[in-house]
Amino acid sequence: MNVLAQIVVWLNVAANAVGKLLLAPIALLPGWLSITLVSAVLGLACLIVFKYTSQQRAMQRVRDDIQAHLLVLKLFPDSLWVTLRAEGRILRGAVSLLALSIVPMLAMIVPVSLLLGQLSLWYQVRPLHVGEEAVVTLQLRGDNGATLPDMRIEPTSAAETVVGPLQVLSKGEICWSLKASQNGYHRIAFHIAGKTIEKELAIGDGFMRTSAQRPEWSWTDILWQPGESPFTEDSPVRAIQIDYPSRQSWTSGSDWWLIYCFAASMFFGFCFRPWLKVAI
Repeated sequence: MNVLAQIVVWLNVAANAVGKLLLAPIALLPGWLSITLVSAVLGLACLIVFKYTSQQRAMQRVRDDIQAHLLVLKLFPDSLWVTLRAEGRILRGAVSLLALSIVPMLAMIVPVSLLLGQLSLWYQVRPLHVGEEAVVTLQLRGDNGATLPDMRIEPTSAAETVVGPLQVLSKGEICWSLKASQNGYHRIAFHIAGKTIEKELAIGDGFMRTSAQRPEWSWTDILWQPGESPFTEDSPVRAIQIDYPSRQSWTSGSDWWLIYCFAASMFFGFCFRPWLKVAI
């Protein structure tokens, strides 16, 4: 798992560099428009990858065989043996299409996962508005229930500490409530055990690239929270999370953006399929 986590970290370095550049227009567009454009490009890109990594001739032969046996079902509805044989061939064809799709799916899974991680930074939560409060939770490594070390946040003009630190011994957490004071991207500095640890804070209106969590050394967390470097296994801190407000929208809101992106990319993929002559 350590090796897999390190590989995801390296992949995120490239994904962050490309994502910051190519996805920057999201900040300037309405949410529904930006996620629709991204979905259209994603659908087209996946279709191209599918075309050149799959056995198109074999898939077309299987599709033709399925169509032929569907016609048999219409022509001989009264023959039980013919019907059962045609249904068996149709089922076998469906399994064959699934097997032929494995290679292109494997070719797409890594880049698509990295892209979704980048999109989550824009759509999953929204930044704080000036005057809003949010809970910041620092999760410590070690046995829960043990005495927690002293921890303080370095004063900053970007946010005011309203409440905290509050220690939750049973979970090994220390919490603060911060009030946003200044628009922009800022760094919150935590001092613990002679070390300084930072977490990004996003404050502003509209769409901003917002990292809700600086993740622990887990490949799944690193993949889904790619905005900041993860904590290593020897760090006294496991993770830091900011409870940003949810984004409200049926197309580009929290969690909904993922459903809409999947559905829209499938729709655009099928729209482009006849034009690119792709057998699926």
